[in-house]
Amino acid sequence: MDKVNHAYDERRVLRDVQVTLTERRVAVIGANGSGKSTFARLLNGLVVPDDGEVRVNGLSTRTDGAAVRRQVGFVFTDPDAQIVMPTVAEDVAFSLRRRKLSRDDTARLVAEHLDTFGLGGHADHPAHLLSGGQKQLLALCSILVTQPQVLVCDEPTTLLDLANSRRITELLAGLSQQIVLVTHDLDAVLSYERVLVFADGTIVYDGPPADAVKQYRMMITGT
Repeated sequence: MDKVNHAYDERRVLRDVQVTLTERRVAVIGANGSGKSTFARLLNGLVVPDDGEVRVNGLSTRTDGAAVRRQVGFVFTDPDAQIVMPTVAEDVAFSLRRRKLSRDDTARLVAEHLDTFGLGGHADHPAHLLSGGQKQLLALCSILVTQPQVLVCDEPTTLLDLANSRRITELLAGLSQQIVLVTHDLDAVLSYERVLVFADGTIVYDGPPADAVKQYRMMITGT
């Protein structure tokens, strides 16, 4: 990400952000309105910067958006925003449509991934009638079945209870993909390799998790 600026109407939300993410586990923290969610959406081209450039493996989100999104999966705070099909199995299968697999191969991949995410017994269940935790698992499953190289998660546990929040956090920790996690859960980021702290649209701290959390707490409390 090179000298990125972005605004919504007259409100500037990112200012001259410049960063390269190479670590396997990167967390992003900051107060509401600090720019962290816009930053996350820039990483897979959901948002294109007003100025500057965002590149993923050499691809520009401005000119190669579709190719970038095939490499970078995105998990929203509210899983209902990305569950699009009536049943659980259909939603996962929908993610595979571009691969033009046979019906048998699609069914096999769907079944394997549902079992991995503990949803094997819910294949024919109405997707929007799942519990909050199950919906977030389905959202993750529907993304990871496409085998992205990078997974960007924008506050994926905010709407979950403690048990499901821990389950999602542990699941993310075990994935092989590079993870960029935007979160308010300061305990969760302590296991990450690198933490970015956002304030007023800029990265005000970039470093080890314990130091980043300490810096953020000082910003919030003034001590």
